[in-house]
Amino acid sequence: MKRNSIGLDKEKSLKLSGELNVLLANFQQYYQSLRGIHWNIKGKRFFDLHVKFEELYDDANTKVDEIAERILTLGGVPYHTFADYSANTRVPVGKDITQDEQAIRLIVDSLTELLILERELLDSSDDANDEGTNSMMSDFITEQEKTVWMMKAWLDEEI
Repeated sequence: MKRNSIGLDKEKSLKLSGELNVLLANFQQYYQSLRGIHWNIKGKRFFDLHVKFEELYDDANTKVDEIAERILTLGGVPYHTFADYSANTRVPVGKDITQDEQAIRLIVDSLTELLILERELLDSSDDANDEGTNSMMSDFITEQEKTVWMMKAWLDEEI
């Protein structure tokens, strides 16, 4: 088994970087959807939601950078084209969303998909003995589960 300079199996690291690229593509789509709902939201809850959506897209932008840097750390090359993002995304695309409930539903549905991807990565990073990726996924999952709970509470729905 060949190891890279951070002590991980090279083959497993490259496989993980590929899985992280899929997560990166999905986060980029999520980020774009958040920007869209931030810009286009209307109604009586505009002021509260406009601020909340900005908070969420700032967080997503930070996570995009963290994912890309982890891919590089593992020896991969992060996706950086819209074509790559489109070809690898599973999160819903939010287009022309102006209503509050529709926007919140988009966030919940997107985070649900991201959580599925992150849990898959958690299994893969555990198998590769990659504590760095494992820790990042654990942190993402903890934050996003709480956001889903809050959004579902806002929608008056059970988790």
